[in-house]
Amino acid sequence: MILVKVGLISDTHIPYRARHLPKEIFTLFSQVDLILHAGDLLELSVIGDLSVLAPVEAVAGNVDSFEVRAKLPRRRLLQLEDAAVGLIHGDGSGYDTPGRALRAFPDADCVVFGHSHRPMIEIRGGKLLVNPGSACDPRTMPEPTVGFLYIEADGMRAEIVGLHSGQVTQGPWHKYGG
Repeated sequence: MILVKVGLISDTHIPYRARHLPKEIFTLFSQVDLILHAGDLLELSVIGDLSVLAPVEAVAGNVDSFEVRAKLPRRRLLQLEDAAVGLIHGDGSGYDTPGRALRAFPDADCVVFGHSHRPMIEIRGGKLLVNPGSACDPRTMPEPTVGFLYIEADGMRAEIVGLHSGQVTQGPWHKYGG
């Protein structure tokens, strides 16, 4: 049984990569309990737009405006039911964005990050690691993507959804706690 359904989004880059959030997001996220934005919003209006759907937790990314960086932390640790979920953009030196994100939250069960614009779901270091990709700037990916995190009684799972195709990529089940 799903206890919490979380919409995952990152790297929207509004208004430079798109004037507005894609309309598909409003359909996909219409039944979520919470939305996590993993940075590079550029404008705080993105939070306002998403908050008509569900409460929004967000972090600042490396290209966010001064206004966004002044309002949002660089990382957050959230307690969702019995799961500890880290939220970070993931930027920094070197090319190991997933590793940086993991190291930022040694006690998390799951880490959600962005920065690379490359969607991924993995279990690494005993943690579920999720990057929803970019909702507005897919770069070398075939299409823009968002994700979902499903918190259940004794575990969690994630999936990535292509905004144009609707294609769903399921991630592995991850048992948390101990």
